[in-house]
Amino acid sequence: MSDPRLARLLLTQEVADFLYAEAELLDERRYDEWLALLADDIRYWMPMRRNVKYGDDTGREFTREGSDIAWFDEGKETLTRRVRQIQTGIHWAEEPQSRIAHMVSNVQVLEATPSVADPREVTAKCRFLVYRNRVETETDLLVGKREDTLRRDGNGGWLIGRRKIVLDQNVLMTKNLTFFF
Repeated sequence: MSDPRLARLLLTQEVADFLYAEAELLDERRYDEWLALLADDIRYWMPMRRNVKYGDDTGREFTREGSDIAWFDEGKETLTRRVRQIQTGIHWAEEPQSRIAHMVSNVQVLEATPSVADPREVTAKCRFLVYRNRVETETDLLVGKREDTLRRDGNGGWLIGRRKIVLDQNVLMTKNLTFFF
């Protein structure tokens, strides 16, 4: 493809379609299919956010990767165990099951390696909104940003190699985090 703008546009749409399909899998509780989208070496990380004084650019707003506590810092094995626990049907925080809707928007391709025209790895960011309702009156609304590293699988599709989740809040009002972002 000779036009780099067209190649970027097509890649961005391909990545967006992948992320939309992933959201649908989660909403429909098709967890085994979702797990198949995760690379074996995935890093699924959600740092905690702190309130900091205006102008404080010391990097203290978020907990640091690898050295501070995080809401999530998981690999495929842990994510698989979480899914299996939910699938038992006796998971206390998911009985009855939550009704969840994932919305993904503002998808941007930040980097493509080796090139936009022939990407094997892509770094993309997006915004998300996760709505959860459970029982009669429990409602949670979580909004934030994600940064994903996607890698081509052997069939021309994508695998999620890394996901960084940043919530736009620092205090979680939800009773638990049994769902996925």
